[in-house]
Amino acid sequence: MLDRIERREAGVVLYGLSPPKRETTAEELQVIASRQVARIAALPVDGVIVYDLQDESARTGEARPFPFLPTVDPSSWARDYLAPLSVPRIVYHCTHGDTPTGFIDWLERLRGQPAALAVLVGAPSARVHGSLPLDEAYALVRAHAPDVRLGGIAIAERHARRPDEHQRILTKVSAGCRFFVTQAVYDVTSMKSLLSDYALATHARGEPPAPIILTFAPCGSTKTLDFMKWLGIAFPRWLENDLRHAADPLATSIEVCEQIFAELWAYARLRGVPLGINVESVSIRKTEIDAATELLDKLRRIMGSTPG
Repeated sequence: MLDRIERREAGVVLYGLSPPKRETTAEELQVIASRQVARIAALPVDGVIVYDLQDESARTGEARPFPFLPTVDPSSWARDYLAPLSVPRIVYHCTHGDTPTGFIDWLERLRGQPAALAVLVGAPSARVHGSLPLDEAYALVRAHAPDVRLGGIAIAERHARRPDEHQRILTKVSAGCRFFVTQAVYDVTSMKSLLSDYALATHARGEPPAPIILTFAPCGSTKTLDFMKWLGIAFPRWLENDLRHAADPLATSIEVCEQIFAELWAYARLRGVPLGINVESVSIRKTEIDAATELLDKLRRIMGSTPG
């Protein structure tokens, strides 16, 4: 996977997961870890993303559909509990609340892992104060841990509101990011606009585009839909209606994700933007976790069916 990212190739396949809640007992943590390791080891993936979940209530005035509960530190979960996995782990890290010294200490612990990969996330809102800005965090990585491979976040919904997300990506590439991961994609138009603007910008600069890893997540209930919308994931009105009134919303969401990726995969190939996939489940329901595995297989088939 690392070589493919460095060569800016398409086709990287990732699986995203969240660490258990911090209140989980030691015995339960071992059981959860064993299940995750067994499930991921059976999947044809190039790597695993371990998320850093944060209380994002400052980002929106709407009530959070589910209460926020702190989780096990994602770095510890990736290093200690997912150690049996042979694939690289990409650790998300929110710099909100970090001090420069504390962030450097975190980088040193990350460097102790076999493959040091991280995606840095800024504060959930500009109204949140006291965080280590991303540009300063990137500078600390270059100064103290240049061997850490950095990824960035790309948000098509933000591009729809203010069409400068492609410029953010270019800035992050200059700061050291080598690949980008989106939030879950359900709005194909916003993502196509971002890919188009990014392709044109890199062409104008004479630079090859960095890989864009598109995230997909099954949606199996109205509660999951409400939570995904609260997270900032955009659903076109027609699609929201279809999911809310579907006899089988989980099957409907898988079909829609498959259609969306097929369209984006073909669109990006024509414009020279290397895409990959990251499949996650935002729910802890077994049916939605199983559906994520099914979806991953379907999306891989789309990539494998394209000649060249």
